[in-house]
Amino acid sequence: MSTTLVQLSEALGAALAAGRPAVALESTVISHGLPFPHNLDLARAMEDEVRGNGAAPATIGVVAGTPTVGMSPEQIAHFAQATGILKLSRRDIGYAVAMRRDGATTVAATMTLAALAGVQVFATGGIGGVHRGAAETWDVSGDLTELARTPVLVVCAGAKSILDLPATLEYLETAGVPVVGYGTDAFPAFYSADSGLPVTARADSAAEVAAVWRAHRSYGSGGMLLVVPPPAEVALPRDEVERAIERALAKAQAAGVRGQAVTPFLLAAVAEETHGESMRTNIALLRQNARVAARIAAALASIPFSQEQR
Repeated sequence: MSTTLVQLSEALGAALAAGRPAVALESTVISHGLPFPHNLDLARAMEDEVRGNGAAPATIGVVAGTPTVGMSPEQIAHFAQATGILKLSRRDIGYAVAMRRDGATTVAATMTLAALAGVQVFATGGIGGVHRGAAETWDVSGDLTELARTPVLVVCAGAKSILDLPATLEYLETAGVPVVGYGTDAFPAFYSADSGLPVTARADSAAEVAAVWRAHRSYGSGGMLLVVPPPAEVALPRDEVERAIERALAKAQAAGVRGQAVTPFLLAAVAEETHGESMRTNIALLRQNARVAARIAAALASIPFSQEQR
């Protein structure tokens, strides 16, 4: 099954046609986030988490120039091992399509393609945001502008802690993007449960999140951020993470790292600084977010379409 702009897997197309819940998953974490075979194991585990909680998984990527929503196991395995796969934000999708390239989708590109396919809920690790030093570099992730304009509910562990979190929250407020804490009043810092910054809204169940999302859709045109603290058993102390980030930033500056290369460089450097603990946290929170997203998608699907549109 396909739409005019994206290719849907047969299973996902059938699920959407029947009004069953679905959850979008990004492919950048597969191609540019974790090393093989951890990336492939994680991709399979996240799809299993979604299925196990009553929804259809929709891993998204551009495969040989075709925007694909619901990548096959063979396509996911290829993305986990191949070299030369592009890293795509929204601006890069057209290029990958025209040049018939493989491209792994970031948060922004995944939201774009999920919305085209009619998938409302998306699970990821942490969104991009305002980078530290952005007053001089103007380095602000396209994830933020995508959240402002694309109607997808993004389930995450906050923004990546390598970023300027207060500035990121200010940007989201200005852009009219609701930031809702899932069982928390604090904005998580990706690896840590509490960044020291508050959220202004809270929901304690999938049904409450679904109600907030439906109401937001009635009055707003963009997305919503649901922030979920990492599992307590793997969350890292904020001070420890901050020290590791400062050392990682110094390495990035010394190496002259710029643009899209900054985030993967810093995440790898933090993993090295924490002796692999940050990667363990990353994997655990991604799996947790997939579970939460599936439950929310199921709650949304339980509402008749006519009621949801009121």
